[in-house]
Amino acid sequence: MAYVLSFKPAIGLYGQHDPSAALFADGNLQFAIEEERLTRDKHATDTFPEKAIRACLESEGIELADLEKIVLPYDPRLRTKILGHYLGNTAPNDSTLRTISHLFNVAKDQFVSRYLPTKQVEARLKRIGTPLPPIECRSHHACHAVSAFHPSTFDEALVLTVDAKGEYDSTVVWHATADGLSRLRTYDHPNSWGLFYAAVTEYLGYRMFNGEGKVMGLAPYGEDDPDIERRLRDTIETGVDYDVTALTGRWGTDYGVRTLEDMFDRPRSTTTDEFDQFEKNLAHTAQKLLEESVTAIVDEYIDRVETGNVGLAGGVVLNCKLNKAVMEHPSVDDLFVQPVAHDAGLALGGGWIDRQPDQVEPLTNVYLGPEYDTEEIRSLLETNKVEYTEPDDLERVVAELLADGALVGWFQGRLEMGPRALGNRSILADPRTDASRDRVNEFVKHREGWRPFAPSMIESAADEYLENATESPYMINTFDVSPEHCDDVSAVLHPADNTTRPQTVRKEQNPRYHRLLREFEDVTDVPVLLNTSFNDHGEPIVNTPVEALKDFYGMGLDVLVLEDLLVTKDDSLSADL
Repeated sequence: MAYVLSFKPAIGLYGQHDPSAALFADGNLQFAIEEERLTRDKHATDTFPEKAIRACLESEGIELADLEKIVLPYDPRLRTKILGHYLGNTAPNDSTLRTISHLFNVAKDQFVSRYLPTKQVEARLKRIGTPLPPIECRSHHACHAVSAFHPSTFDEALVLTVDAKGEYDSTVVWHATADGLSRLRTYDHPNSWGLFYAAVTEYLGYRMFNGEGKVMGLAPYGEDDPDIERRLRDTIETGVDYDVTALTGRWGTDYGVRTLEDMFDRPRSTTTDEFDQFEKNLAHTAQKLLEESVTAIVDEYIDRVETGNVGLAGGVVLNCKLNKAVMEHPSVDDLFVQPVAHDAGLALGGGWIDRQPDQVEPLTNVYLGPEYDTEEIRSLLETNKVEYTEPDDLERVVAELLADGALVGWFQGRLEMGPRALGNRSILADPRTDASRDRVNEFVKHREGWRPFAPSMIESAADEYLENATESPYMINTFDVSPEHCDDVSAVLHPADNTTRPQTVRKEQNPRYHRLLREFEDVTDVPVLLNTSFNDHGEPIVNTPVEALKDFYGMGLDVLVLEDLLVTKDDSLSADL
């Protein structure tokens, strides 16, 4: 069997966040995991994914020497294309010493990128084993593009990859066919929607690469503000020929934040508990301009490639409001968004990049990580004197508990890859009341009360509950909710616009979770559950039963389900089971 390992290193030249690793056997994806799930450090910034690599190898019982090759989804030699920007990236008021230091770092970076592109990686890999297999570098955006087309069901598509920065590129337009992908247009760094949105994110008090989804969630609370929009439009250009470099002219966000402070004559936000109307309107306007440009690019290039199929990848397309705008654009017939759209998904594209599109099976789920069997969990509970029950009809029992208002930690099967819990490492609640949403926000997730939650629903119910419904198994697309069902699922509506970001569930994708939804429907007549990721505020999704137990006792959960076993905090509840 021919094994290929693909991983994003997230050290030095290779980028700084969301490292991951994926293992392929004869071209088939076998196992994949993000380093953060193993280190417990969210986004695992500046981290070499040693634990993820070891987990991939252990999943098949192999060593590095058994690999045919290693693929890095980043080619540092391409960084020479950005040399001019870095040489000019010195502020006029920088000191002579700082300028010399900057130019020295640029020269060092370019030398290492060109002549020693894999040296750092080789040194770290030797801690895991030797001899090392051949190491090949592939373009960052090409790997994103492959991840958005090869595992889709499309024979041909327009593909957009949109993020903060690859080696030198920020947005790339591709034409994808059975023969592979060809670049149609490249928007070079620093002309980056990812950096634009990151600057707004930090100006509003959150952190780059962590708070963008919160700004997206804040945007519907805002409204059109002619003054904010005028000031932004006077500074940047939108549309097909967009130019946001007035805010993104230097790597990072400090430059953009200072520009926004000057533009609006007010300092960056220092709290995220509450937002005033200006802040809500700024989030609304930033979202509007992003959607305006990306949909304009889609419209322009769909006409050129003459297909209505669109594939999306890159960190910016974790923005599900943007994906809704693309999906609903009149020229778009069908949309596939890579569910691991951010940099963690590069490991997937890297493993598929040397295969023809028709050699890659369509993606049906992202349950790609480790799993733990019932007997292993039983031993853990008994060793730690944790009382449990083992109901004969687990799904029915849990459905009734949920219908009675219990908040449930649900731990099953293989760990999901990507930012969304999809029924294997989930916190579940009754979707029918606002009280469910508020309890989960305050007592379980310990986060801002204005933030919305998403639902899981039986796929066959989507046409009834959603407007313009399509299959949406990854919580990566947003839909309007049918008005007649808003009251049935109020806990999973965005309070400002009655939209929702669903996971549609088929029996073949996740049999036990599908049955739980069916049982909840039987009890309540609603085939929907509130589903949020099983993690406390600021930590990654849980991976192991030990982590699930820790969060269960540290959060306001009532029930914990670990495979076939059920744990409660309430003695009277336990007695009823």
